[in-house]
Amino acid sequence: MASPKLAAGDGSYDFHLRSLSAASRDSAAAADPASDPNLLQSVRMVFEMCKEAKGANDEMVARAFPVMNKLFQRCAAAPTLSTASTGVLLLTILQFFLDFGEAVLHDADGSLKTFFRSCLSREFSDPIVAERTLEFLIANKTKILNCFPTLVPQFFPLLLKLIASNGDRLDKKFSEVLPLMMSAGSFLPLFLSLMDLPMLVVALEKVERSSGTLIGSSLATIQKSAAPEMLLALMDEAYTGSSIEDQSGNSGSDDSGRLDLADPMFLDLLKDENDGIAAKHWTSPTISSTLQAALNSPQSDRLKQSLKMAPRFLTVYFATALRDVNNSLLCALIPVAMSRYAAMFPDKDFSFEVRKKLSDFLLAAFQRSPDIIALLKKPITDRLGEAHGNPAKMELALHLCWAIGEHGAGGIKHKDVARELFENLELLLYENLATSRLGLSQDPGFDSMGASSRKSSQARLLCFVVTAIAKLATCHNELLPRARVSLAKVARSRTSDRRVWQRACDYLGLMNEPAICLSVLGPSTAQGNGPGIVNWSEGGTKMVAHIPFYLLAEQKGPPSHDFSYTDLLPAE
Repeated sequence: MASPKLAAGDGSYDFHLRSLSAASRDSAAAADPASDPNLLQSVRMVFEMCKEAKGANDEMVARAFPVMNKLFQRCAAAPTLSTASTGVLLLTILQFFLDFGEAVLHDADGSLKTFFRSCLSREFSDPIVAERTLEFLIANKTKILNCFPTLVPQFFPLLLKLIASNGDRLDKKFSEVLPLMMSAGSFLPLFLSLMDLPMLVVALEKVERSSGTLIGSSLATIQKSAAPEMLLALMDEAYTGSSIEDQSGNSGSDDSGRLDLADPMFLDLLKDENDGIAAKHWTSPTISSTLQAALNSPQSDRLKQSLKMAPRFLTVYFATALRDVNNSLLCALIPVAMSRYAAMFPDKDFSFEVRKKLSDFLLAAFQRSPDIIALLKKPITDRLGEAHGNPAKMELALHLCWAIGEHGAGGIKHKDVARELFENLELLLYENLATSRLGLSQDPGFDSMGASSRKSSQARLLCFVVTAIAKLATCHNELLPRARVSLAKVARSRTSDRRVWQRACDYLGLMNEPAICLSVLGPSTAQGNGPGIVNWSEGGTKMVAHIPFYLLAEQKGPPSHDFSYTDLLPAE
């Protein structure tokens, strides 16, 4: 091994290459090859000289590659107890492989996976290695997408552990890498993992309290021993219907005891690679005790940061999904998103933010492809039936009612689906009318709310249901008689909320003017044209005078102003 003095004073290519060659052969340094502080400098110097060389570039790369490859393999195979971090060194060598791999016919896929499995799995909580890893992925984003499209989706659980350990310091860089994690095989598991980011922080902190610092310790060896048994248990459950035996005991409820990492819930949270299996955390008995323990103790800084980061990551995830993902994957995601609307980490601010993100995504997905409503008729009707469950489920039902009415249950061609959804809306209307008359709420989840708040929430739900019934009947004319009956029952109900009663009366009046009704209540797409029908998409080019005069309540003659629709409609 060359002395530090010589290494610092000599900048020639041959000198640095000899230093690396000696390091890759030195048996005394095999236990901790990255302990030499000059090794990284030599790698960087050789790399820079290869990039800057013009005529002799190929020859220099051909000479350097065997040395770099041997050094990479030795560092990756270093014992887990080595004191020096190999992450930055391995990333520098990986950059050499990516830039010059074609010149020496080297496929970097194996080297990249070796880095994730052998190095990052031990050093994901090291702040320097974590930041350099994200910078490496960002710098090589195009090449990774084109040449190694399955790499980042395969190791996204490890990258989530990286951000969970390092907090919002790397928030922006992680957001840039997040779209790389999305593929057909990782699409659903990634969503569930983002939802459970605070739970991942809780699990990592339990490991840290049980086993010490996370730097230099790999959870993969423990996980590998139990993962095949878990996979066999899942297969047995799928084919025979038998439930997975709970082996957790009280492992998640006692922070002072040793953590049982063989527990299926923690295995899934702490895994390094995507196995494509949807998580089952919220059906595990361990989850309630773990959450209770987390709620009863002060929140750590990492947990507080994860509660703020997760909604931001979900925003990036949903934006990418709506832009790049096909309808098949969206149809798979939407029922999962609806199932998690009321199942998330029980922090008030976190729940509010995440539910808002979920609602915005669901409505945007239905707006992009209204046919999805017809395809997902069964899960939608199931969620409408759970509107009494708790405030979160009622909020989800509100958004689903709006989407059903706004998009005509998927469009004019889906008449059977529209009829079935209409029947479910009728049932929801009559059930809530009955309970509002009695002044009762069927769900103990509302006990924490006052009587006036319960009444207000129920009135809000009824307003959405009444509107959805009127809009659905406007799109599908065969439902108009039944809609009139339903709305008339609300209008005749003296005990219903004033807002609900007024809305029902307004809709009954509108239905007597079909053209106006279609303009006001018709679907936002595929509207017909005819006398009195306003095409709202052309609002920016119309004048208020173009509205039929009888639409201007209590006003005779032409309007006394010349305002444009642009004064009334929000600008795009």
